[in-house]
Amino acid sequence: MALVIPSIHSSCNLNSAFLGDRSRICISDTPFSRVQFLRKPVECKESRIGKRPIEVPPNVTIALDGQDLKVKGPLGELSRTYPREVKVQRDESGFLKVSKAVETRRANQMHGLFRTLTDNMVVGVSKGFEKRLQLVGVGYRATLEGRDLVLNLGFSHPVRMAIPDGLQVKVEENTRIAVIGYDKCAIGEFAAAVRKWRPPEPYKGKGIKYADEIVRRKDGKAGKKK
Repeated sequence: MALVIPSIHSSCNLNSAFLGDRSRICISDTPFSRVQFLRKPVECKESRIGKRPIEVPPNVTIALDGQDLKVKGPLGELSRTYPREVKVQRDESGFLKVSKAVETRRANQMHGLFRTLTDNMVVGVSKGFEKRLQLVGVGYRATLEGRDLVLNLGFSHPVRMAIPDGLQVKVEENTRIAVIGYDKCAIGEFAAAVRKWRPPEPYKGKGIKYADEIVRRKDGKAGKKK
């Protein structure tokens, strides 16, 4: 919002020949001398997810150094560097708390996000995560060969995918795949990469889908009416 402060110099041309003597119209030639901009303060509400404390199990070790956090548990070790908009602290009761360092719109957006990422780190190294996929289609099957996941999806050749370090893959009945690990981001990326080879199509439902995914079906073309 701009605030204009005019100068005090103004003139009234009451006897203008163009306007007439009886118009009594005041014409002001006010120049714009100074322009000031007033910034409206940004009001950011506290995130309902971000303000929740994170419980740390006794078998998890926390190492906090400035904006760097390391979490170590029985399943593995994870680390993360936080941006300057948020900060993480550990209170006397042992809970982790993520809060905003500055009152900006970006800090409000990152507050709940990094609280969720921090909680996923603590739960991942203590309990772990699992993502399940299912193959739907005639001849679709999956097998394990060492550290490779081999998929037969109707192509002229099988699809071979290397399993990243820190992840475990289990195949049940050649059509069910379980991705297990302590890093939830890595699990989601690998599961999405597997699903990308043959996403489920909406007519017959063939493809690779998540176990809890609902595929919305469409009706095929109707035959000609006789």
